[in-house]
Amino acid sequence: MPRRTIKKTRYFEDLKIGEAWEAPSRTHTESLFYAFQLVSGDNRPLHYDMEYCKSLGMPGLLAHGFQVLAQCAPGASDMSRGDSEIRIIGMLECNAKFAKGVYSGDTLYPMLEIVDLIEQRTTGVMVLRATVHNQKDELCLDGELRMLVAKRIRDKAA
Repeated sequence: MPRRTIKKTRYFEDLKIGEAWEAPSRTHTESLFYAFQLVSGDNRPLHYDMEYCKSLGMPGLLAHGFQVLAQCAPGASDMSRGDSEIRIIGMLECNAKFAKGVYSGDTLYPMLEIVDLIEQRTTGVMVLRATVHNQKDELCLDGELRMLVAKRIRDKAA
């Protein structure tokens, strides 16, 4: 049975403003739209009824905003690949502006960049700018994620 590779852990103190990671591009097929429908329970026809979308003059199914935002998950980015992994405790907050519609057949290119590091006593907050562009290099999503990151445990006697 293959064993999971042990990666070097990166802590809050190891991070630098300006570090950036891409997430793999993904073409949003109708199958992804239907899978998101199952997860979200959102049954609005503009997300899942091609004939309805055509009647409105849309080029395809319109992606739900959360479907686009989900492409920005740090665990799906290069942040979790390679020989090191950031010790993220959890997500604190996210916000996003949806600048352009995403339709079935569009290919999305997510990017995360550290824009601020807020030190706290025992943890830190990594502020990530999240962007998603489509295959035409049009900005579809511009947002921010705030992730709680572990600091190194220090010997209290030191």
